[in-house]
Amino acid sequence: MQTYEIAVYPGDGIGPEVTDEAVRVLETVRAQLGGFALNITHLPWGADYYAENGRVAPPDFLDILRPFDAIFLGALGAPDRIPDHITLEPLVRTRQSFDQYACVRPARLFPGVRSPLAVEGSSEVDLVVVRENSEGEYVYCGGRFKVGEPEEFALQTAVHTRRGIERILRFGFELAMTRRQQLTLITKSNAQRYGFVLWDEILEEVREGYPSVKADKQHVDAATMNFVRWPERFDVVVGSNLFGDILSDLGGIIGGGLGLAPSANLNPEREYPSMFEPVHGSAPDIAGQGIANPVAAILSGAMMLEWLGLNAAADRVRQAVEATLSQRVGTPDLGGQLSTRQMTDRIIQNLEAKGN
Repeated sequence: MQTYEIAVYPGDGIGPEVTDEAVRVLETVRAQLGGFALNITHLPWGADYYAENGRVAPPDFLDILRPFDAIFLGALGAPDRIPDHITLEPLVRTRQSFDQYACVRPARLFPGVRSPLAVEGSSEVDLVVVRENSEGEYVYCGGRFKVGEPEEFALQTAVHTRRGIERILRFGFELAMTRRQQLTLITKSNAQRYGFVLWDEILEEVREGYPSVKADKQHVDAATMNFVRWPERFDVVVGSNLFGDILSDLGGIIGGGLGLAPSANLNPEREYPSMFEPVHGSAPDIAGQGIANPVAAILSGAMMLEWLGLNAAADRVRQAVEATLSQRVGTPDLGGQLSTRQMTDRIIQNLEAKGN
């Protein structure tokens, strides 16, 4: 029997709440199907760790994470206790140090879920944002100068490399081959004439290797409008670190809310562990109330199972989530009355029904 070593980093706010429920679902499907084991190690890092140790995670946290098969993250952020750029530093460093350059964020409108748009079902909202996750606008390149003086200024420089752009585009094209064979590059080359013109040029080079995929490009402001106007026209959407981050939140909302939006930070070459997390943040305003939506975390767990090669388990979890949402039940963010645990109970009931 194959055993997988999983690092669970619950984090802050609602992170521990949704992580606990996702782990319950993972353990249920493991017990159902058998043939594999998940050896879970909980890592007590985050705001509480910071209060005791003066840092969010231990200085050797990357060495601690490196041996694991996968990392499962809840959420990070406690703005009333720590500035966000400090809280998020382990997340950004993990993505970059483990070369998790492909951030995959699907957005799908499930049956039984209402979108803020006048659309219904996954025939109209079923897209994947592929975010370049290792460089771009999130590289620490720049600084603050003349701090506190009237002439103070900040320099923040984005880094776009041929290697980084080419490999994320190839990843996007390969993903499009498994879906509806359509790829849209998000750029801003009309204003950012160096970095994003390079993206445009490399798209033209890479697309020649994928003649069956229809590829186009849109400026990020137009794409933001078109996500709302014509979500059905998007399949695989590839963007830089910043553009992918922003558009994946919009994709989550038009798919019914961030409480349903999973994500994966992948190292496609599998030289390092990949990391799986819900798109939503730590939501400190509802932390501890037991009303957070666990679906995004549960679907992130399904993405982790698939990445580990446990496709049957991943499919079963997704089917249970879809069956539950189709019954038009949910947590308050979905207009329902269920608590976090009750929502998971319903998913587990459908999971067990599938197994009978």
